[in-house]
Amino acid sequence: MSKKILVLTGSARKDGNSNRMARAFADAAAANGNEVKVIDTSKLKLNFCHACQTCYKTGKPCSFDDDFNTIADDILAADALVFSCPVYWYSVPSQIKAVVDKMFSFVIGEKEEFFGKECALITCCEEDDAAILDGVRIPFERTAALNKWTVVGEVLVPGVFSVGDIDRTDGIAQAAALAEKF
Repeated sequence: MSKKILVLTGSARKDGNSNRMARAFADAAAANGNEVKVIDTSKLKLNFCHACQTCYKTGKPCSFDDDFNTIADDILAADALVFSCPVYWYSVPSQIKAVVDKMFSFVIGEKEEFFGKECALITCCEEDDAAILDGVRIPFERTAALNKWTVVGEVLVPGVFSVGDIDRTDGIAQAAALAEKF
């Protein structure tokens, strides 16, 4: 059965390692008959969540108008969410974190279609120590649990920094293989 899969990328480097893995995933998922949309969060103009809890009070997901309001319907309509980003300073990059924080509007707005989705994570880091990936992996897994999302899989690749380093690993193959699970 075909699924609507939304891939949210969070790297400022167009041809960076996590973006290349995201493209491999998206291409494989589309080849499998899924409807795939990729949103590059680094290209969006996003403010931080103000925790004002006035979500949907103005008719928009966020009362503070920014690009989150333009992608909110894509998030709600997706059957599956795939997050792809590098580790920045042992954590989630601000580009994608702003989107995740603003997903709080769906909780406040009681948007039932936000809950129970499938999800996956594609991430990489510069250091060889795989534990560094925990700065992205753990928040992702906790977010999935909170929202009752089913984690379909994770691609976690340490030891890549420079553009193209992903080619020295099986990260692109892992990302494409992840698409088979949807």
